[in-house]
Amino acid sequence: MDILVINCGSSSLKYQLINTDTEVVLASGICDRIGINGGQFTYKPQGGEKSIQNIEMKDHEVAIKIVLEALTNPKTGIINSLSEIKAIGHRIVHGGEHFTHSAIITDEVISHIEECADLAPLHNPAHLLGIRACQALMPSTPMVAVFDTAFHQTMPPKAFIYGLPYEYYEKYKVRRYGFHGTSHSYVSKRTAEFLKIPLENSKIITCHLGNGSSICAVENGKSIDTSMGLTPLEGLVMGTRSGDIDPAVIDYIAQKENLSTKEIMNILNKKSGVLGISGLSSDFRDLLAADEQGDLKARFAREVFAYRVAKYIGSYTAALTGVDAIAFCAGVGENAKFIRGKIVSHLQFLGITLDEKANLATIGVEGIISTPDSKVRVCVIPTNEELMIARDTKTLVSKIK
Repeated sequence: MDILVINCGSSSLKYQLINTDTEVVLASGICDRIGINGGQFTYKPQGGEKSIQNIEMKDHEVAIKIVLEALTNPKTGIINSLSEIKAIGHRIVHGGEHFTHSAIITDEVISHIEECADLAPLHNPAHLLGIRACQALMPSTPMVAVFDTAFHQTMPPKAFIYGLPYEYYEKYKVRRYGFHGTSHSYVSKRTAEFLKIPLENSKIITCHLGNGSSICAVENGKSIDTSMGLTPLEGLVMGTRSGDIDPAVIDYIAQKENLSTKEIMNILNKKSGVLGISGLSSDFRDLLAADEQGDLKARFAREVFAYRVAKYIGSYTAALTGVDAIAFCAGVGENAKFIRGKIVSHLQFLGITLDEKANLATIGVEGIISTPDSKVRVCVIPTNEELMIARDTKTLVSKIK
């Protein structure tokens, strides 16, 4: 079954066409700068050359149309007709408490996604644009919503409730939701498979480390705690996000700098994290280059990041009352060997020793980076959110009669 996976941002649209029988990516790419001057379309068919075209895309419907035309192009396309696309899977960031699993997209599902828009104002409205664009162009093709928050709906109340008046949870559902759920789900399952640990009797900590980062405690295949909260701002120090801070900081800086709450939240979301600490960049590759040139703030930012990750791993080891494996994934987790080494150096109390050679050699591929005598195995498992979306989409669409 060929399934088109769509991941919409406010001005971008990532896509992959996946054959779910072989789990081979037939084509992939991105539509960038949608609704903005200087639009760019990237297309990479299986076994072919990647092409980049400058194309103005006024909205997501135009972008989707361009994607579909590329997939069916007589010369460079990968399918003969749109009828070969049996379903479309959409990544949706926030599903609130309503969605504990992926769902076939209906008017009711769309309504619930709209209701969660104020919890993910940068994401859910963009996802809705993608859904409506696909409905307009392929009205008879079934679609599935795969929620970042769904995997974390197994968290017990003691893990998701905040220390606020309970009425705010009752009235507004203010609680921890967590994100990157599709990634944590895939990586925890793949870790168990890779290490030959029975998933139904496992304690795994997954570390999704990128520009946005989160950690998840997974017990017997289910999320029991995660670092992001009501929004993706809570938790680790990230690329541009502050992560955990004393809430009083907001009022304190607002008073000192004569700023509004909205302005402070913009700083916490877009000007903080390793960007704020280093004063240089949110890209860990830039920080590495600067560190190697002797930039002390760049090194400090990386060390702060690694320290916070190690602290969360320690706390989630307590939440799980032990741990069988720790898995690194996403851009930083899969590639930043220095940061992985720094994190593991804090975990010697768990009986973990870093295999230096394995850590240096394991870049963007699966591998174990702890020594054979370590009591807890540490591994790198590249994430594959698109494959998880395709799998969920296939499962649900196959049930449609």
